[in-house]
Amino acid sequence: MKKVIFTLFLATMLQGCGGDSGEDVQHEITEEIQNEISSDDQMLLTAFQNKENNLQVNGKGTVTVLLETDTSGTQHQKFIIQLASGQTLLVSHNIDLAPMINSLKIGDAIEFYGEYEWNDEGGLIHWTHNDPSGEHIDGWLFHDGLFYG
Repeated sequence: MKKVIFTLFLATMLQGCGGDSGEDVQHEITEEIQNEISSDDQMLLTAFQNKENNLQVNGKGTVTVLLETDTSGTQHQKFIIQLASGQTLLVSHNIDLAPMINSLKIGDAIEFYGEYEWNDEGGLIHWTHNDPSGEHIDGWLFHDGLFYG
């Protein structure tokens, strides 16, 4: 990350001194940032940009918002995570089929394996549980040394 910040600083200085054109600098910065992003984050970013759905994905992020548990119909624990890339995802974890993460709090690291659905705010991750019918790929959440799925 220090390298990215230094690159941004250097690019600004070069542009101000009549160095590289803005487009060249922007390309270099974009390339540098993409090199810092994990392959999982890159796949999720591409899925968001292409408005993809029904994509089985894994990744990790930091909990930024805890939402009220949805208790109407099938119950879901809901929260928002931010990936290292900055992209945000709504996680909708079915607690009728998997245990609720009672200890979850803002700032916690969480890993996931589930299905990505596009929305205009970054996307949704669901199917983070086992499928009792065996028709869908099983998913999970990993938090504080425990798997939930």
